[in-house]
Amino acid sequence: MPTALALSPHLDDAAFSCGGLLASLAREGWHVVMATLFTESVAGPKGFALACQLDKGLPAGIDYMALRRTEDVCAATELGIAPLRHLPFREAPHRGYGSAPELFSETRTDDGIAAALAPALAALIAAENPDLILAPQAVGGHVDHVQAVRALTSLAVSAPILWWRDFPYTVREAAPREPLAELFAALPTQRMVLDPEAQARKRAACAAYASQIGFQFGGVAGLDARLAREEGTERFRLTGRLDVAIPGLDAA
Repeated sequence: MPTALALSPHLDDAAFSCGGLLASLAREGWHVVMATLFTESVAGPKGFALACQLDKGLPAGIDYMALRRTEDVCAATELGIAPLRHLPFREAPHRGYGSAPELFSETRTDDGIAAALAPALAALIAAENPDLILAPQAVGGHVDHVQAVRALTSLAVSAPILWWRDFPYTVREAAPREPLAELFAALPTQRMVLDPEAQARKRAACAAYASQIGFQFGGVAGLDARLAREEGTERFRLTGRLDVAIPGLDAA
């Protein structure tokens, strides 16, 4: 049984960006592991970190990340995948980033999270021994996505990597920010055209992240509208060579 390992910066990124492929792989008999990097609960958040919780209509006293981890379990169920891995690293608002613009600007000089992530990713990859890794291109420029890419590219990884284009940043602007575009420009492109079942599973998984849907899309109707703009297709860049055929995945 081949194994796929999806490295998701946040608790929704993998489902949003390659959920259709993950569901398709699971249906084809793959062992699919979705690992999220920034999931640590932080007691008593303050300032911008607290604002990131309050602006989603959640009270200050709730364990925001525990709620999101529960949503992740629901999303994985919708995709038909298991198990989940939740790595204990803190999101950017808990690492000194103090405003929304800072989340999409240059990484802080004192943010050493990529160096901390790298050995954890190496250990995870060694434990799972994946035949395929999925990871973000950091389209949109969120610092957590950028640091995840930096951590992964610092490793000597033998498995092929499909680098996804980060939804919904892909459809928010005609030309979204792509701070790491040079890393991927020369890599061959791959396209996954989702069949109706994969599309339905992806949509249900995205909707499972209920705490995010209003903030990200204005509601479920907005989610549907943004997904429609992707036209049932997920797009990737490929590092290495795929030795296992994946139905529906072709060179773009």
